[in-house]
Amino acid sequence: MLQGLRAAGHDVPVLILTARDGLEDRVNGLNLGADDYVLKPFDMPELIARLHALLRCAGGALGAELVSGNLQLDTISREAMIDGAGLPLSRRELSVLEHFMRRAGRVVPKTLLEGSLYGYDDSGSANSVEVAVHRLRKKLVEAGAEVAIHTLRGIGYLLTEERADARA
Repeated sequence: MLQGLRAAGHDVPVLILTARDGLEDRVNGLNLGADDYVLKPFDMPELIARLHALLRCAGGALGAELVSGNLQLDTISREAMIDGAGLPLSRRELSVLEHFMRRAGRVVPKTLLEGSLYGYDDSGSANSVEVAVHRLRKKLVEAGAEVAIHTLRGIGYLLTEERADARA
């Protein structure tokens, strides 16, 4: 599968997570196109760090700069801008914004946001996603962003482009 993925020109980051610990297995996995190889058992903090490193290296493959309307998000430097001016956002707000911008025009389920805001052994309050979205929405409106975040009750959220003259 990995060989076919690479042969088709896909450069999505790939991490092999396996119990196969032989030298030949590791070498074959990497030679076939894997970007990293992690053996079981593993420590979760190490796996998370390796995934973050893969995502940093794959900035081009995953879109280092996302644009929607006059809103830009640099996923490498973690900076949001509206018409080139910086938009100060918290870590959680940036995470939510990135999910919205990667799926602009498509529904982002609330469960996806919950999973990204908190680690595997961490949990937030019942309305923490709503609070993060509310704060993000408020900051975007105040800064004149030409996007709108729509709440789809019971489903999730939707980011759409909205021209400034259409809001007036």
